[in-house]
Amino acid sequence: MQRKAFFMIQKNDPKIIRAWCMYDWANSVYSLVITSAIFPVYYQAVTSSQDSETVSFFGFEMINSVLYSYSLSFSFLITALILPILSGIADYGGQKKRYLKIFVTIGSLACMGLFFFDSSNIEWGIFCAVLASIGYSSGLVFYDAFLPEIAEEGMMDKVSAKGYSYGYVGSVILLIASLLIIQFYNELGFPDEGTAVRLSFLLVGIWWLGFSQITFYYLPDNVHGRKPGKNLLANGYLEIRKVWFQLKSLHNMRAYLLAFFFYNMGVQTVMYLAATFGSKELKLESTKLILTVLIIQIVAIGGATLFAKVSEIWGNKFSLLIMNFIWVFICLGAYFVTKEVEFYLLATVVGLVMGGIQSLSRSTFAKLIPEETIDHASFFSFYDVTFNISIVFGTFSYGAIEQISGNMRNSTIALCLFFVLGIIFLTRLKMRPVKH
Repeated sequence: MQRKAFFMIQKNDPKIIRAWCMYDWANSVYSLVITSAIFPVYYQAVTSSQDSETVSFFGFEMINSVLYSYSLSFSFLITALILPILSGIADYGGQKKRYLKIFVTIGSLACMGLFFFDSSNIEWGIFCAVLASIGYSSGLVFYDAFLPEIAEEGMMDKVSAKGYSYGYVGSVILLIASLLIIQFYNELGFPDEGTAVRLSFLLVGIWWLGFSQITFYYLPDNVHGRKPGKNLLANGYLEIRKVWFQLKSLHNMRAYLLAFFFYNMGVQTVMYLAATFGSKELKLESTKLILTVLIIQIVAIGGATLFAKVSEIWGNKFSLLIMNFIWVFICLGAYFVTKEVEFYLLATVVGLVMGGIQSLSRSTFAKLIPEETIDHASFFSFYDVTFNISIVFGTFSYGAIEQISGNMRNSTIALCLFFVLGIIFLTRLKMRPVKH
């Protein structure tokens, strides 16, 4: 039987909140297994030989890691270009869930497509990796936009932290399962280790698409009862244009987006390149690097909850400032790390503030959206575009500094500047009193 779209929902409904959090559970496996842990190691293995790390991509010769880096940057750029107009269309027609479904389908099927990626079809692997990244990044704007619609302002920090915690737990479960399959591939009847590794990509797609159905079933189709009209493209553009002009007068939100842009450059660069740092500077084996990723994920569960509590007592601004100061010391500490145990300790601290800063960044922005607005996806598109562009700038500057100086450790020192700039702009932030 067709479920009826209902237009007004009761905020803080535990069932709706759990369903919303289940999307974090569903999609975070992409972030962990594909982005951080298994796929980068597999990609490096299948695109390298004993005497060369150069690959041919549609006839162009380039270093394998450079190709992968460019492909990620391209996916973030595409996402940044399409999201504003799509979010405007979604807001105009009340179709956030519809667009979330579209990008979940794109991303999850692309992950499944990686099952067929090996050394003989580099182009296919890059194509699927780009589509998966677009599906993941683009879906987030529509998912995040539900937060102010399902939770009262006083509950947003807790709900956002709960979502991230669900994501960390779910992704760790699938990563451990994938590692066991890879470790015991022979006993499980796989012809080789590569097939077992590629099965993990298939499982990510199935997990992502499957558990998202819980979110799709319970989240409302159209919270505000808007009906899709004609000229969606033109009206979508007008919707985002309206929000853009509104944003220009929201000095507080602009200050926050600037702060978020700079400190997120540091956060995401550390997340994307921590394993590379461990491999290159400390010569850690791949199994130890994956262990590091697991440590970060597990500790992040507690970090998200801890800093949600800190923000409840002392406010979002105070909590974000404390975490940014901790990130400065993390970057300074990374410069001096020389031993394996020191790297693990640093990873533990990274996990603690990573969970907190991700969940609080989302809920803080949601609180800054004008209370009377109903264009949440359009507002969150600016947040997610800032997120994606900051990754491009952060990872590019990290690599450029290493190339110029010849030392990756110098890049970690430079990351301190991003967090310092984030702190400066955060001091200008004024949060409105929270209604509990």
